[in-house]
Amino acid sequence: MKVSGFEWDDGNWPKCGKHGVSQDEIEEMFLGDPAVMADPNPQEPRQRAIGKTANGRYVFVVFVYRLVGGNVKIRPVSARFMHQREIDRYEG
Repeated sequence: MKVSGFEWDDGNWPKCGKHGVSQDEIEEMFLGDPAVMADPNPQEPRQRAIGKTANGRYVFVVFVYRLVGGNVKIRPVSARFMHQREIDRYEG
């Protein structure tokens, strides 16, 4: 699937930013090679992504794919930095 960018607004940015992760860091993580898997949310088909920013910080993001004007965009739902135990499991 070809993704053409990100969808940010007042509905998703405050929830993503409350844990100190910036929009740039979230987008950088997706530019790398994140591990993506299904999220068990029963209300909408969400995905989980884990990966590193350009500065080596590990980020966990829940997101959905959205069709916006004929283009597929990533709409982050929530984001946070990963805990050391999660990093160890990801790197292991």
